[in-house]
Amino acid sequence: MFSRILIANRGEIACRVIRTAQRMGIGTVAVYSDADAHALHVAMADEAVNIGPAPVTDSYLRADHIIASALKTGAEAIHPGYGFLSENPGFVDAVVKAGLVFIGPSADSIRAMGLKDAAKRLMEKAGVPVVPGYHGEAQELVVLASKAREIGYPVLIKARAGGGGKGMRKVDNPDDFAEALGSARREAKSAFGDDRVLVEKYISKPRHIEVQVFGDNHGNVVHLYERDCSLQRRHQKVIEEAPAPGITEEMRAAMTSAAVKAAQAINYSGAGTIEFIVDATEGLQPDRFWFMEMNTRLQVEHPVTEMITGLDLVEWQLRVAAGERLPLAQEHIPLNGHAMEVRLYAEDPAKGFLPAIGTLHHLSFPTAVQEGDVRIETGVRAGDTISPYYDPMIAKIVVHGADRSFALAAMGSALNQTEIAGTTTNAPFLSALIDHQSFATGDVDTGLIDRQLAQLTVPATIQAGMKELAILSASGLLKRPVHGDPWTALRGYAHHGGLAYPVTLEEGGQTTRYDVTVREDERYAIFGPDFSVEVRVRHDRPNWHITGRNINLRAKIVTIPHGIAVLAGRTAAAFKIADPFLMAEQAGSAGDRLTAPMPGLVKSVRAAAGDLVRKGQILLVLEAMKMEHSITAPHDGKIAEIVAENAQVKEQSSLVRFEEAPLNTTTN
Repeated sequence: MFSRILIANRGEIACRVIRTAQRMGIGTVAVYSDADAHALHVAMADEAVNIGPAPVTDSYLRADHIIASALKTGAEAIHPGYGFLSENPGFVDAVVKAGLVFIGPSADSIRAMGLKDAAKRLMEKAGVPVVPGYHGEAQELVVLASKAREIGYPVLIKARAGGGGKGMRKVDNPDDFAEALGSARREAKSAFGDDRVLVEKYISKPRHIEVQVFGDNHGNVVHLYERDCSLQRRHQKVIEEAPAPGITEEMRAAMTSAAVKAAQAINYSGAGTIEFIVDATEGLQPDRFWFMEMNTRLQVEHPVTEMITGLDLVEWQLRVAAGERLPLAQEHIPLNGHAMEVRLYAEDPAKGFLPAIGTLHHLSFPTAVQEGDVRIETGVRAGDTISPYYDPMIAKIVVHGADRSFALAAMGSALNQTEIAGTTTNAPFLSALIDHQSFATGDVDTGLIDRQLAQLTVPATIQAGMKELAILSASGLLKRPVHGDPWTALRGYAHHGGLAYPVTLEEGGQTTRYDVTVREDERYAIFGPDFSVEVRVRHDRPNWHITGRNINLRAKIVTIPHGIAVLAGRTAAAFKIADPFLMAEQAGSAGDRLTAPMPGLVKSVRAAAGDLVRKGQILLVLEAMKMEHSITAPHDGKIAEIVAENAQVKEQSSLVRFEEAPLNTTTN
């Protein structure tokens, strides 16, 4: 076995590989770009090497830098993870030439499956069913259009290189074929440097079911059952599960047998996935599935296979790459229960799934769920920033239950307990998906999300009580003890009615002022410009329980920079607190006065009438809400009047008045 390996990747997959290597007593070397200098995978590894600037073309795609790092640190092998260089046969050749071991298949195997048309011709020879279509070399419009008519519309134009849905177009009508072909070719050329395409029959109700295969260097190949990856958006997987809902033993036997044949046809070694498209218009039939492509690497969704088999696929990769035989024969590979995985991203589904960069000010995942087991695969921690340079995945949430119903319930619980503040995520979208009746019953296909997109991406509604909790938290009142000393009873006391604690929130670009007064028995009154409400708040750690008119909510309150986040189950809401002192300063810069942003005591005065002052100079210190706040000059000027020290001032009381014209500081 290796004594040290280098992981040529980042994020959650790098962390995933490091965990298994450490469990096996294998030393690890991480690589990182400038943007990832403080990333989790860097902290976890035994050693880390900088390989270049943030852009992937200057770092994670620099094969020469990665190989040099492996040689420099004494690593014996390189694990590619997935993405980046994982399916680059040239990289594999370079690794082997450098005297290192590539933890994955041979370059020849990767090349054999790298082009879809050549791979499908190879699979046909191996007796693996292939989607009806044209996979030949001719690329002229007249030939491709003729083949499309022979196949029968609708058809699918697909780039022969690459994946991820790029260079792919569905065509329903022969009149649209030429335009769709041109569009697919342009996209394929841009993405893969190859504009050649193939044409296939379009399946009207397709399901995407794939089989995990594993081979060693001794001629052994096994399968580890199937995964259903039908829930996709723009050909990108969103939820994966194993086993496939509704699959029969007959169907499983046919698919897994075909997958093993496919791997044997290219003398495959290591972890790989055979992807099939299935016609589900009449359920899952053993003669209605066809080979699509092979992923010659570990898949993002491999944890669901690990959950149903109890096996560690990364350990298998390491053992096979080190020359060992497969750890288990086919008949000894178990299949237990049901597993699901969702991909949690920093993105905004309501805005077309735009990536949402930001700092993860609060991040908490569940460690257990009642309905089964939960596992979190992540490469970030609280305080980390989602970078614009890389995939905005926050985590993969994986659950396992005794059957699909238990797994579905476990996923619901896991999402309920996932807490994130600081960036927008697709968590509400994932919740809507697992709650969708079609998914709950297993009636899925690759078009489900697109058909239901409007329903699935409705922005989450802020629950009653969330804003009220944010206002109370911003007021500082929730931090004060309710019991314990005789002065507590006087915290809301004033000579002429209850003392009001002001809070100003920024909402939709507008600032709104709220006043909070303290009532007895953990009760508070909140007054806004168009509403008033009385609530009762109790701290049921770690949550706050707020009740009132039409309000009954348990939620967690998290302080974030410039605001408050309220987290309640699958709903998260962030409220920005306007800085009253900054607002007063900005307002003062437009006039001749500075006024008190809230009631307080003037603790000290640092200027006098007649003084010439500079912008930003501290003029006085105001004590309010048990904190001291410096009041500064909003511009250069001459003071006409200033409040006296130790004065008790009301909100909006005049603190400083300037002479009408700001000071002209030019001297001769």
